[in-house]
Amino acid sequence: MSSAASDSDKAPSFEKTWGSSTSSGYCSADDSDSEFEQFFTAKTSFFTKTQKCKPPAKKDEATECGKQELSTGDVQKQVKEYNSQINSNLFMHMNKDGSYIGFIKVQFKLARPVSVSSSPKKAFSEKRRSGVKRRTSFYLPKDTSKHLHISSHTSAREVIEALLKKFTVVDNPAKFALFERRERHEQVYIRKMSDTERPLPLRLSAGPSQKVLSFVLKENETGDVNWHAFSMPELNNFLRILQREEEEHVKQILQKYAAARAKMRDALQGSTPG
Repeated sequence: MSSAASDSDKAPSFEKTWGSSTSSGYCSADDSDSEFEQFFTAKTSFFTKTQKCKPPAKKDEATECGKQELSTGDVQKQVKEYNSQINSNLFMHMNKDGSYIGFIKVQFKLARPVSVSSSPKKAFSEKRRSGVKRRTSFYLPKDTSKHLHISSHTSAREVIEALLKKFTVVDNPAKFALFERRERHEQVYIRKMSDTERPLPLRLSAGPSQKVLSFVLKENETGDVNWHAFSMPELNNFLRILQREEEEHVKQILQKYAAARAKMRDALQGSTPG
């Protein structure tokens, strides 16, 4: 699979994220930290509020159409119509066997940090010195997106694996899920795709508009977080992130009440008994 740069909204690249300094909203662990893990975290809460989306009253016609098996002639007509609606080079192309290839754009909406491996040379040298392979955990910036070049046979699970590979994410692909997002009548409908569903036929059926249909990568929420699915370094990272967030919240609360007390004392000093 190959990737292409976004034509309209240029998403922040992995290199820019990795090179970010503390002034960009990211912070790193102290240099004196003896742990084998480093992490970068944005100012966002580890616990996120669950957003409920209103389920559609009836099955989406474009979704159902995208699941139907079309004849080669019908697919050719749809591909031609699709290509006539885009103003970039992200065209779809037919193959001789009746399948087709094209691009999909996937937006990342991750609430928890992801783990990436170090560069091959750096990881090898570090492993030789310490016997432990270093990994880094950090929050992906909001609205990060990626274009993937896939075929009509590519499944949602394969898309997830390709995205993780692009960003060198070493987390288990089962922790993530691909979602279909649609906007209709000023309402947003989100549906979790099964691992075997194929995104490109949905893209072809819906057309190139990102409002009509877009794909989102999110955590595979099945209820409570299954902490046993995480590795020990990941759990240690999460504990440190929680500690930092707790300290920040405590600091904000203390400052809030201190300011309130100061205002009350000023009011008492300025008031006259009566």
